[in-house]
Amino acid sequence: MWTKRLILAAVTAALLPLSGGALPASASRLAGTRPPDPLAAEIERWAAVLEKSTGADEISADARKNGGPALERARQALREGRRLLALQRLGSARMQIEAAEYLEKRTAGQRKDVTLFEAEWKRVGRSIQADLSAPSPDRFASVRSAAIRAIAESTFGQVRPHYEASLDYGRSTTPDSGLIYLGTALSQREFAEFCRTLSPERAAHAPRMRSLAPELDRFEARLLAAYRPPASIDRHTDFIISSASLKDARELDAAGLRYGALLRYLQAAQRFGTLGPPETDLAALKTRLAEIQSALAASASDESVGRLFVEAAQADLSTEGSTGVAASAIVRDVLPLYTAALGPPPPVAARPGPEATVTVTLVRWPYT
Repeated sequence: MWTKRLILAAVTAALLPLSGGALPASASRLAGTRPPDPLAAEIERWAAVLEKSTGADEISADARKNGGPALERARQALREGRRLLALQRLGSARMQIEAAEYLEKRTAGQRKDVTLFEAEWKRVGRSIQADLSAPSPDRFASVRSAAIRAIAESTFGQVRPHYEASLDYGRSTTPDSGLIYLGTALSQREFAEFCRTLSPERAAHAPRMRSLAPELDRFEARLLAAYRPPASIDRHTDFIISSASLKDARELDAAGLRYGALLRYLQAAQRFGTLGPPETDLAALKTRLAEIQSALAASASDESVGRLFVEAAQADLSTEGSTGVAASAIVRDVLPLYTAALGPPPPVAARPGPEATVTVTLVRWPYT
């Protein structure tokens, strides 16, 4: 599943904008070459780490099995010019590879002995102590791309939960498992900081984000209403993932990390939207996506979060044999919610009276 902190291989490259922008003109002339693409360099850096991985245990094997294809999908998105999607996919791939690499570097004692594992947990906690307190809403304010800021905030929001969960997980299962969670926390922390270095030099006016609490309440009501057989049985995993994303969105919103909250809310809606039927006319769907893309490009505001989902929909439709399930969910469910979230808050629904009936559905994930 995931890995340890690694020093960035090329500091200069990492400081370049995600858009592939250049060094200052004078530096470019002196160099006489086109500046490297920091996103491409980071993808290849982790491909090299994966190639050198020698762990023979099941966890390391899983990292190679899952991280490799995820990294290739990031490469593909970058080749196709879908840079925001490539960054998002890189985050997923890197988390698996880096956490496994962190695990491989632990001693045999740390991986088997609970006392030594707990000592490592404390050591890591001291090294990232400043990042385990409640994050400031302005932590990533310097990131001028709304989408990159959203990815950074949503990623950083998982650092403390994974760090705290790692101790109990290592105690109740095996130290190896706890170390994977610990490596995940370190990976997410580093990736969020990497996102900070990708802020473009020129950016459109960033949207002013408000609390999404009303939208999150409404979406939760839709989710619970739909959780009925046979869908609740046949598509249980989709409900679980959507619900987990919604929980993340609530926590980010409460912390004031509103860009990250928007991203997780829309990801919850995308997963929930796949429960619906896909658009059968894929040509019409592509046309609609092109229209939306043009509208977002013409906006004076930073619409990069919307563009991230457009890129995901286009990637879905360009995949051989695609039925357009993800693209349909994005066009039908996600993008309208995105537009609404940037507008005024919806009216708050009246609370039910004392005689109202409330149905509570308990959802248990069987593997925890």
